[in-house]
Amino acid sequence: MSAEPLLSVTDLSKHFPVTKGLLKRQVGAVKAVDGVSFDVMQGETLGVVGESGCGKTTTGRLITRLLEPSGGTVVFEGQDITHMSQKRLRPLRRDMQMIFQDPYSSLNPRHTVGTIVGAPFHIQGIKTEHGVKRAVQDILALVGLNPEHYNRYPHEFSGGQRQRIGIARTLALKPRLIIADEPVSALDVSIQAQVVNLLADLQEELGLTYVVIAHDLSVVRHISDRVAVMYLGKIVEIGRRKSLYTAPLHPYTNALLSAVPIPDPRGRSERERIRLQGDVPSPLNPPPACRFHTRCWKAQDVCKTVEPVLAERADGHQVACHFPENAPAVPDGVPEPTAG
Repeated sequence: MSAEPLLSVTDLSKHFPVTKGLLKRQVGAVKAVDGVSFDVMQGETLGVVGESGCGKTTTGRLITRLLEPSGGTVVFEGQDITHMSQKRLRPLRRDMQMIFQDPYSSLNPRHTVGTIVGAPFHIQGIKTEHGVKRAVQDILALVGLNPEHYNRYPHEFSGGQRQRIGIARTLALKPRLIIADEPVSALDVSIQAQVVNLLADLQEELGLTYVVIAHDLSVVRHISDRVAVMYLGKIVEIGRRKSLYTAPLHPYTNALLSAVPIPDPRGRSERERIRLQGDVPSPLNPPPACRFHTRCWKAQDVCKTVEPVLAERADGHQVACHFPENAPAVPDGVPEPTAG
């Protein structure tokens, strides 16, 4: 891996205005993403997890500039692309692609597989040695599809095959970074494993870098190197996969992990399930200070008045919590965690 991050996101935010009346007067804003920061190194996979509506998908679309940020910066391969014009951004899109969540709606039903997967070559004006058709057929074979399916239409394929077509389109121009937005959530469990294994194999073969957005923590655990946990537009914890799953620091992460199914009946009976009280607050009017304090069993007065910063511990694990769980005591002479 390179010492410099391939992707660096700093204080990224997206506020959707809420308007009222005929004059469309703004009366508020939905804070879908509010001050998100993280780095992704070349060749690694960062998983982004959280409940529905926490801002995961919006973050992915901001990174790829499918949405315009309200604030913050996105730096890709050393270039600040936050406000880059579409003309300057177009060549960079070869290196930064997205896998969309729904394989049924993300493929144009009027176009053949060859047209869909070959579109990036035509849009970018790229010539291939043996022609676009040969290049597309090679990519179809790479993702486990029959190259002879070049002239078929999306409705002739199963859900898993359609997702492979979407992955093939993403890989057409050999990108360096792929944002995978819920890549298996619309698929049957047996097909999910096939697609997850395909993504892992492609990463090893092609040296890809992933940001995998998902609500299924089992999928994220299988494919990720590091995991970021989002709650109501903010990242509350980032850590290496093993440390986050075995010793989560944020109460919200602990609650999420307690809900992950365990195949062993003995393990299920021994584990304590944490049931969060109440609903997720509205991003239109989030709670002050720590946004999780309205549902947290450890909340105290400071949680309602002082917002916790995403602080980095000695092992690189980051958490935004005044009273983290599973946190080792700080030895004498070791500085307290610093804001990250």
